[in-house]
Amino acid sequence: MRPLALDGVRAYYESGNGAAFGGEEFNVYCDESCHLEHDRFKAMSLGAVWCPKSKVREISKRLVEIKAKHGVGMGAEVKWTKVSPCNYDLYVDIIDYFFDDDDLHFRGLVVPDKSKLDHARFNQDHDLWYYKMYFTMLKTIFSRDARYYVYIDIKDTHSGRNAQKLENVLANDAYDFNHEIVRRVQPIRSDEVQLMQLVDILTGAIAYRHNHDAIMPSDSVTKIRLINRIIQRSGLSLVKTSLLSEKKMNLLVWQAGGITS
Repeated sequence: MRPLALDGVRAYYESGNGAAFGGEEFNVYCDESCHLEHDRFKAMSLGAVWCPKSKVREISKRLVEIKAKHGVGMGAEVKWTKVSPCNYDLYVDIIDYFFDDDDLHFRGLVVPDKSKLDHARFNQDHDLWYYKMYFTMLKTIFSRDARYYVYIDIKDTHSGRNAQKLENVLANDAYDFNHEIVRRVQPIRSDEVQLMQLVDILTGAIAYRHNHDAIMPSDSVTKIRLINRIIQRSGLSLVKTSLLSEKKMNLLVWQAGGITS
């Protein structure tokens, strides 16, 4: 067999570099709950809801319609901290919509006990660790045959710079050095985006479950009912790591010494 000329080998490899992208594009919306280092909560959670980019308008419209059904204006923000007995039906409708729509998916990460963190041991501060947790949560969402636009809630004046660092780390982990897969990580205002409000509800519910192991008289019965709805619809206990293959609702319970069973 005649050997292939060296310039032919170069042409073979170079010809694949400009292959047209044929995969789907997704928007990923992220939020957190009880994430401050010295707040009064033991557990914290991060969450991400993602859907096809082409479906964002349709999903946002449906969320606005659910609000309107319950007398809530489009610009009014729904979030976990606003749950009360008088708006239970609104929140359960939003939760049911998430589970009924096949285009919506959730990935969550829980840290059950922040007091066990030892930042000095790993030469980091809480802010750096916080973005490491974002990386741990998000990296399993990405597929090489798709593109992702990630939106995180504005945390502070450093959010823009930290989002850029997170984008670079996520892209490098996926060997995506040209950012063809991880297209963007951008801070946005959660009160201005309907899908950010959905992820706030799911993430807040998971944090509440971990911060209230035993039900006390002072606990919110309405929030407990909503958490039980999520447990019922998802088939997950919310206190254990789910199978990575769970596509509708996927949960990682992270411990300072590893992952819980």
